[in-house]
Amino acid sequence: MSGLSTHVLDAVTGLPAPGLTVSLRDADGLELGSAETDSDGRIASVTGGEIPAGVYRLTFHTGSWFSAREMENFYPEVTITFAVTDTSRHHHVPLLLSPFAYSTYRGS
Repeated sequence: MSGLSTHVLDAVTGLPAPGLTVSLRDADGLELGSAETDSDGRIASVTGGEIPAGVYRLTFHTGSWFSAREMENFYPEVTITFAVTDTSRHHHVPLLLSPFAYSTYRGS
């Protein structure tokens, strides 16, 4: 099985995005875990453990995070759907975030 981590970088300030809630659901919509980014914008383990092969949806609750900072934003949430096929390696899904754009990639 494979672990899952994430981090969020605020592209406006170039700093980590602390206090952003992230949740993980499986392909059936069952919530498997939820956590908040730490002071470095990271979540070391979204589920607190390993996840088996399958399709998952990682949702970053960006609207409330921007609202708490009194920043206008276009995306109330960002959902990244990805597949875990190689359970021998760790999976890392980072998010580079601004109020009107975002990008992601498969990290290591």
